[in-house]
Amino acid sequence: MSSISLQSMQNYLSRSITSLNQNKLNGLLAEVDFRNYLANIGFAQKISMGGWIARSEGQNTFGHQTAVFFPTTIQPNQIYPPNSPIPSPPLGLHTMCATFHQIGIRSYHCAATVNVQNNPLSIQWHYTELGIPNQSPYQLFPSGIPGFNPRPRNYNFLRYNTDISGIPLQHLPEEFSKEHLRVSFQTKFLSEISDVDGILWGQQWTYPLEIKEKTVARDNRVGYYFGLDLGPFVKLAFYAAKRGNLHSIFVVREIDNTINRNLINWWFIKLDTLAQYASWVPQGGGQNMQGGKSTVVKIPRAEFQALNATTLSQL
Repeated sequence: MSSISLQSMQNYLSRSITSLNQNKLNGLLAEVDFRNYLANIGFAQKISMGGWIARSEGQNTFGHQTAVFFPTTIQPNQIYPPNSPIPSPPLGLHTMCATFHQIGIRSYHCAATVNVQNNPLSIQWHYTELGIPNQSPYQLFPSGIPGFNPRPRNYNFLRYNTDISGIPLQHLPEEFSKEHLRVSFQTKFLSEISDVDGILWGQQWTYPLEIKEKTVARDNRVGYYFGLDLGPFVKLAFYAAKRGNLHSIFVVREIDNTINRNLINWWFIKLDTLAQYASWVPQGGGQNMQGGKSTVVKIPRAEFQALNATTLSQL
């Protein structure tokens, strides 16, 4: 019987995360705040856990295969024995993943077992495909995931020494589970991978979310605006290209400053509206989540809607 402690989770994250600047940390906290906010207004069952979206890499195969992975969070000091039954995925996740399946994106729920006490390298993930008409048995992750080229040589994903003390202890398990799943997949397969902040299940559509924490900026041409990095913008455009009944949303937690993070309001904008009003001329921004300089598109704040129970019920 084996489990993983918070300290073991911290040690692993310090080795797997390349850097944890304030921008990246605030983005992580904004995702947590958003889920708490939805729970407080009665929408807790309408949003998925966070996960990853991965695309195939390689000459003539780049982007030809796409898959989404949603991990169950590994809780500290809880036993995850290898031979025990694996819990079923959340019921709502089946419906959300059916949307992805209809547009050619395979979707998987992943659950872990732990073989050696406080040894993250002993964790094994198991996956089942969701959104398909038949029940898929759990298999050892990531073997058997189709469409991705095997990594031709070993790559050390655990070579960093990052200070991750800024991540609150209560948020460590979710971040650890996501990171461990990412490393497990990318150790085996070549892929371009990006996080999925969550999937919102609306009344008519399914909405992949991009959640950011922002202070409002202003210029003479656009007026008050929020900036969105080009990477997330392209990801939202990818969802739009697939479409079906998939629509994506950019969510902003507007704060007064980046030190105290006092909430001003929650805002959202659908991609169709975002693409219509975003400035055509990108602008250099501040530090991005990888630590480099960002390039942003500017979206007028006036085109966002307040995010509350009333507006969410209309989606």
